[in-house]
Formats: sequence, structure tokens, C-alpha cells
Amino acid sequence: MSTTPATTQTRTPLPEGTVPVGVALLVAGVATYAFFKVGTVAVGGAEEFAPIASMWFAVFALAPGFFLPLEQELGRALSHRRAVGEGGRPVVRKVVGLGGLLMAVVALAILAASPLIATSYFAGDWLMVVALVAAFAAYAPAHMARGVCSGSGRFTEYAVVLGSDGIVRILLCVLLAVVGVTAAGAYGLAIAISPLFAVAYVYRRGALQTEPGPPAEWNEVTPNLGWLLLGSVCAAGLLNAGPITASLLTDDSQNSLVTQFSYGVLLARIPLFLFQAVQAALLPRLSRQAARGEFDEFRSGLKRLMMVVLAVGVVGTAGAFVLGPWALQIVYDADLSGRTLAMLALSSAVYMLALATAQAVIALQGHALVAVGWAIGVLGFVLGTWLSGPEDEVFRRIEIGLVVSSAAALVTFALALRHRLSSGTLPNQGSVMDAITDMPFET
Repeated sequence: MSTTPATTQTRTPLPEGTVPVGVALLVAGVATYAFFKVGTVAVGGAEEFAPIASMWFAVFALAPGFFLPLEQELGRALSHRRAVGEGGRPVVRKVVGLGGLLMAVVALAILAASPLIATSYFAGDWLMVVALVAAFAAYAPAHMARGVCSGSGRFTEYAVVLGSDGIVRILLCVLLAVVGVTAAGAYGLAIAISPLFAVAYVYRRGALQTEPGPPAEWNEVTPNLGWLLLGSVCAAGLLNAGPITASLLTDDSQNSLVTQFSYGVLLARIPLFLFQAVQAALLPRLSRQAARGEFDEFRSGLKRLMMVVLAVGVVGTAGAFVLGPWALQIVYDADLSGRTLAMLALSSAVYMLALATAQAVIALQGHALVAVGWAIGVLGFVLGTWLSGPEDEVFRRIEIGLVVSSAAALVTFALALRHRLSSGTLPNQGSVMDAITDMPFET
């Protein structure tokens, strides 16, 4: 069956693998909640688990922030080469080399700041600093593997890398608990090495093999990398800013409160986790409509999507206020007020709206506008947290900062989307690939 140029132009490999990717996201999400529960019990309580929770959110602010853009560009370039019948090995070598350089620079920056990080963030636990560097380094090959698999159309292997990380993490955690290990650093190292098992597995299956091809120039693999990198670092940092800021602004006597706040953040993210799989299925349809010039249908479809996301956000916020304290008590034996959980759920809902709008802007080749939007969101968080209340009300200030930051990003993206639609900009295959994989958070 023939395809129209617009259809060919917006074709991307990821929607073909929506089912395995969706299952992997579900598995990874459940494993996240299980890890926090099992880990807390294993180390002896919420206070002892605080450094592990702090490392968790730091890792998932750094790793997706710096490596997701490389995964996106690798997948896009391989997908293009696959479409024209060219081997992608030169592209892989180019991106992997760039990833290694980026990993080294960030790791050295962490080590240079390690005295401050150890004392101010990890309560003097130097092993957690080692685990943080190791985790950042380990997620580099995981993101590279995901880029190869998605760009090569190997969706089962992509799902394995995406979903098995959480399962391996749980197994390592249980193993440490069974042998009686209670040191937080050991569990931090379990987080660090967990993604490497899946990478080794798909490598042995040959899923990371690519064919020789024409030499890859830098403009083939980095046309939007700078903007993607800026946007991804800001978006991932913003998503994890709450627990990270709580760890930095509280003292050691409040470790238990920081851990409980982290539980609340995870609970508020449940709709956001499910949103990843929905986006992978819905965004290509919207992009095809825009590529065909069907802007009325595009606006209508985007409006329906936003209404669904808004409804989920309202239900999630109300549910967090009414049932959140009970659910948190049952699952984690933690005590947070309905107001706190509602504020966290509200910030998550607004972030979800912002992410959906940002992906539409990226699909319309608005990478720079999205980077600016997330940067404005980070500025909004800093100002909102700084100016919103007395210094001793740390958690309330953070909650307000999270809502303000997501709202600032959402308004920016809405204005950018309106501008891109009015200018008649059409998506292309690369921008759609970037948009679908622009999910700057891990589970």
C-alpha cells in the first residue's frame, strides 16, 4: 500500500511498539513504588532511607536530563538511515563518543563538588557520592541502548531496557536485605548498577548491532541537540526539584520528613507515569494531522487531549486531598496532610499539561521554544520557593514553587504552540521522533 509524502514524513518507529513500551512503563512504575517500600524496611526506617531517596531524585534529574537528548537524536538519526537503506554504525559511534565525553564532564563536575555534596546533601555519607557518580555513568549506556533499539525498530528490546531496570533494582534490594545489609550506600550502589543488566542482555541478543554505512557528519546527529539538552536538563531538574530542594534546605533531624515528602511526590506522579504510554500512542496522530495541513483537526485533537489530561489532573488532585493521606499511611506508613498531597498532585497535573503542550511544540519544530519554556519554569521554581513564605515553612514553599514553575512553563508552551500553528510550520520525521521520546523522567 502506498503512502502519501506527509505520512512518510511523519512516520516514526516508536508507535509501532506502543504495547511493549506501555507494559514496560507500567512495570517500571510499579517497581519504583515497591523499591521505596522495600528499601525503607530494609535499612530500618524512613530516616535511614533519606540518603537513598535523595540519591534517587538526583540520579533521575541528572541522567535523563543529560542523556535523553542523545537517546532522542540517536534514535532519530538511525530511523532516518533505516528509512533510506543506510547502515547506522557511524551514527552510533558518533553519538556514543559524544555521550562518553558528556558523562566524563558531568562526573568530574560532581567529583569536584563532592565535599559540598557529601556534607550538604548526603549528610556526610561519601559512599552515596560514589553511588551517584556510578549511577550517572551506568545510565549513559542504558540511554544509548534505548536509542539504538528505538531507531532500529527493536521495540521488545527497547521495552526490556526500559522496564527491567526497576525489577533488577528490587531484586538487588531484597538480596541485600536478606543478607542483613543496612548501610544506605549499598542500596545506593544497587540503584547505580541496575540498568547495566538489561544493557548486557540486549547486547548478547544482538539487539545493539548496526550495519556499516556512510560516514556520519555532526550535523546529522546534532541538529537540535543543544536545545534538546537545555530543555531536558531543565525539565528533568524541575520534575525532581521538590525532594532535592527539601534535602538541601532541611537539617539532619528532618531526614524522616524528607523521606515522607518523597513518598508524597511519588504518589502524586501516578497519573504522570501512565501519561507516558498515552502520549506515545496519541502524539503521532496529532503530528500527521499537522503535516497534512489539517490544522482544525490538529487543534480539535489537541484540545480533546488537554481536556482528558485536565480531567485526570482534577481527579488526581481531589483524590490526593481526600484519599492521599490514607493511601500513604497504608503503603508507606507515612503521615502527610491532604493539603500537601493535593498541592503535589496539582503541580504534577500542571506539569503533565505543560509536557503535552511542549511535545506538540517540538513536533512543530519548536525545540528552542521548548528549551526556553522549561528554563522559565526553573526560574519560576526558584522565585516561587524563595518568595512564597517564611523560611521555616520549607515544604510549603517547595509545594508553591512546584505549582508556580509548572504553570509558568505551561503558559510559555501555550503561547509557543499558538505561534507555531499561526505560522503554518509543518512537522517532519525528526521533530516527531523528538517529540514522542521527549519524556524527561524515569520510573
